[in-house]
Amino acid sequence: MGLMAAVIVCYIPVAHNAFVSYDDDVYITENPHVMAGMKWATVKWAFTSFDAANWHPLTWLSHALDYQLFGLNPAGPHWENVLLHAVNAVLLFLLLQNATGFRWRSVMVAALFALHPINVESVAWAAERKNVLSMMFFLLTLYAYVWYTREPSRLRLASVTGLFAVALLAKPQVITLPFLLFLLDYWPLQRVELGFTRDEGGKPHLEVRGKDFPAGRLVWEKAPLLLLSAISAVVTMLAQTAGGAVKDLSRYGFLLRMEVAVIGYARYVGKAFWPSRLVAMYPHPTRLYPAWQVAAAALLLLFITALVLYKRDQRYLTVGWFWFLGSLVPMIGLVQAGAQSIADRYAYISFIGLFVMVVWLVADAFGSRKISARWLVIPAVACLLVLGILTSRQVRYWHDSESFWRRTLALTEGNYMAHRGLAVVFHKQGKNQLAFEETRADVAVWPEDPVGNMLLGEFEGGGGNLAAALEHFQMAANHTHNPEFQAQALAAQGYTYRKMGETAKAKQAFEASLQLLPNQPVILVQLGIIDQLGGDPHMAVVLFARAMRMQPTDVGLLLLANALIEEGGHQKEADALVERATNMSKDIDAAEKQAKSLLGEQ
Repeated sequence: MGLMAAVIVCYIPVAHNAFVSYDDDVYITENPHVMAGMKWATVKWAFTSFDAANWHPLTWLSHALDYQLFGLNPAGPHWENVLLHAVNAVLLFLLLQNATGFRWRSVMVAALFALHPINVESVAWAAERKNVLSMMFFLLTLYAYVWYTREPSRLRLASVTGLFAVALLAKPQVITLPFLLFLLDYWPLQRVELGFTRDEGGKPHLEVRGKDFPAGRLVWEKAPLLLLSAISAVVTMLAQTAGGAVKDLSRYGFLLRMEVAVIGYARYVGKAFWPSRLVAMYPHPTRLYPAWQVAAAALLLLFITALVLYKRDQRYLTVGWFWFLGSLVPMIGLVQAGAQSIADRYAYISFIGLFVMVVWLVADAFGSRKISARWLVIPAVACLLVLGILTSRQVRYWHDSESFWRRTLALTEGNYMAHRGLAVVFHKQGKNQLAFEETRADVAVWPEDPVGNMLLGEFEGGGGNLAAALEHFQMAANHTHNPEFQAQALAAQGYTYRKMGETAKAKQAFEASLQLLPNQPVILVQLGIIDQLGGDPHMAVVLFARAMRMQPTDVGLLLLANALIEEGGHQKEADALVERATNMSKDIDAAEKQAKSLLGEQ
C-alpha cells in the first residue's frame, strides 16, 4: 500500500493535465474508432488495424473503454495510467520478493521504479497507455514463470504463454521477455550453471548445465514464447513499415545507427543516475558523432561489461546488466522506427536491471563489512524523496501542448518535431504568423520533412502563394513512406492546381491520390466536377454516384442530380435525389448555393 500511495502522491499534478498534441490526438481525441466506444466494430478494427504504425489491439480497446467511461475528459485516462503504474510497482515488489527472498531490497527496487522521473513519460502521457498496460502483463508473466519453475507443469507453462500473449497485444516492446527468462534462470532462480570445459587441444568452451534437468529443457520450455516473439516481430515490422515509421538507410546510415546505439546506451545509464533534462523527443542526429564521444561511450559499456563478468559470483550484476542491454535491443535504433534517438519510455522495463544491480550491490557491500542495514535507511529515503520531487515536477511538463513543446525546444537542439508540434498548437489558437514561423523552423532543420512541408504548403496556399504551396506539397508527397499521407499530399496538389486553373494536372493529381487511397469520396466529387465541367456528364455521374455510396451529403446528392439532368433522360432519378438531399440537409438553400459554386455557376 505504501508503494501505491507514494505513486499517487507524486503523480497528483496529472489531474490538471490536458491531452497533448503528441499522439494523444491520433490515439484518443481525433480517433473516430476509439470515440465510437466499446462496440463490435471497434473490436474488429482494433485487431485488424495498423493505425499509428502499430498493432496493439488491447491498447486500442483500453482507449475505447476510457472514452466510453470518461468521454474526452483527460483526468480519467491520466489517473488510470497512474493506477496501472502503481499496480506495476507492487507487482515488481512481489515478483522480486518471491524470486529472491529479500523483502527490503525488493521494496527499494520497486520504489526506484515507482518514483524515478524517467518513467513519467510512460505514465503522464495518455497515449503511452500501451507501456503501463503491457508492463502489467509482462510482470504477471514473470511471476507466473517463477511459479512454474517451482513445480513445472503444462498448465503452469500455458499460463506463462497466455499472459505473454496478452502483454504482446498491448505493446510489442515486451518481445524480449523469453530471453530475459534465461537471465532469471541464472539468477535469482539458480536453474542453470555456467562452466568452462576444455577440448583435446586445451581450448576452453562455455558449458551450460541445467540444475537437476537437461540444459535443453531451458530452451524447449520457452519455445512457445519464442514463437510468439517471432510472430510479434513480423507483425510489428509490417505495421511500422505500412505506417511509414521505419526509416531506411538513406536517411540514417548503418554507421550512424551503430554510433547512436552505443551512445544511446551510455545516455540511458547517465539518465538512470542523473535524471535531468528529460523531454519527450530527443531528435535523431543526421551526422556522425565526434569520434571521442563514441569512444568514451564504448569504453564505458565495455568497462561495465568486463566488471560484471569479472564479478560473476555476484550473479545479480550479470543479470541486471544484460537485462538492461538486452531489453533495449529492439528500441536502440539498429532498426530505426520514428524520429527519436532515445526515449524515456524505453527505460520502463530496462531500468529494472540497473535498479537491481545498484540495490543488491549496495546491500551486499554493507553486509560484507558487517554494517547494520539501518545506516541505509536515511540515504535510501532521501534518494526516494528527491526522485519523488523530480517526478512531481516532471509530471507538470505534460500539462498542456504549448508548455510541453516549448520546454522540449528549450532542452534540445535541432528538434524539428518540437517546432512542428508548436506550429500546430499556434495554428489551433489562431496565431497563424507564429505557426508559420515555427513551421519554417521545422523545415529549416529537416528540409525533406513531409509533415512540415505539408503544413507549410497549407500556409503558403492560404496566403495566396500557390506556386510555393505546390512545391511543398510535392516535397511532402515525394518524401513520405506513408501511403495515406502521400495520398493527402497528392490531393492537396490537386486542389492547388485547380486554383491555378490547371485542370489536367489537377485531375492527374487527384487520380494518383485515389490509386493510393481509393475510398476518398471528397476526391471522387472533385474528379466528378472536373469531368462535368469538361463536358463528360456520364463520367461525372459515375464518380458522384460512387462517392455518394460511400458518404452521402446534401451537396453531393445535388451535384449527382445536376449531372443526371445534364446527361439527359434521368429527370425522375434527379428529382428523387433532390428530395433526398432536402430531407437530410440542415440548410438546403446553402447546399444548393455551394453546389452551384462548385460548378462555376453564380
